[in-house]
Amino acid sequence: MAISLNTNVSALQAQNALTKNARTLHSAMEQLSTGKKINSADDDAAGLAISQNQTAQIRGLNMAVRNMSDGINLLQTADGAMTEQSNMLQRMRELAVQSANGTLSSAQRGYLSTEFVALGSQIDSIASQTTWNGLTILNNGATTAPITFQSGMQSGQSITVTITAMTISVGLGVTAGIGINSVASASVAISTIDTAIDKINSQRAAIGAGINQMTYASDSVSNISANIAASRSTILDTDYATASSNLSKGQIIQQAATAMLAQANAQPQSILALLK
Repeated sequence: MAISLNTNVSALQAQNALTKNARTLHSAMEQLSTGKKINSADDDAAGLAISQNQTAQIRGLNMAVRNMSDGINLLQTADGAMTEQSNMLQRMRELAVQSANGTLSSAQRGYLSTEFVALGSQIDSIASQTTWNGLTILNNGATTAPITFQSGMQSGQSITVTITAMTISVGLGVTAGIGINSVASASVAISTIDTAIDKINSQRAAIGAGINQMTYASDSVSNISANIAASRSTILDTDYATASSNLSKGQIIQQAATAMLAQANAQPQSILALLK
């Protein structure tokens, strides 16, 4: 290659090498400092799009897990309240059986009836006072209340549990006219309360099934989220071993290119020797 004073080709090549290497060094240092392999679209346009889609999936799945955790808590609240209602129905049945005995006087049946009526009133109170996050879950003004829980990241991925109104007359069928003031009425009350106990047992079974369904669904969704996160990591996260190697390589090349640029800039000085 001819030596020229006007165009120092060697210096230009060394400058180009330094410019390219500076980009490599910048990328390596950015990856090491941020922990991300892709910091802008020009790093990997396709990888960025894929990782963003995966991020949306992960965040949707994680929120679905939270939804189901809230749903389980709501259903457990309802089940806890119905446990007490069931206990009171059992006591009401016990009182009805006692009142149906012919050895009791009318006054004694009146004492039993007082407790019987009070327990029925408390069952209604539990139905109206059992709330979760401001929602009345055992007596919302309807005979049945289907509750839908978003259980996945896509529309339509949901679990629905229907809760029957657990009031003494509407949900459980123990009407206001039922009492235990006589042997005959106490006998009717026994049969009616048996039906009410069956209803509350059926409702609790449905709630238990819903809790188990959401528990397993939550485990499955958590597993999917973890696998997608692992896949995103291979695309988005910095490989520190590779990035560190690239940084060391870039630093060495930068030093070498700087030295070569100095040599290239010194070449025109040799022309002066030809002019002497």
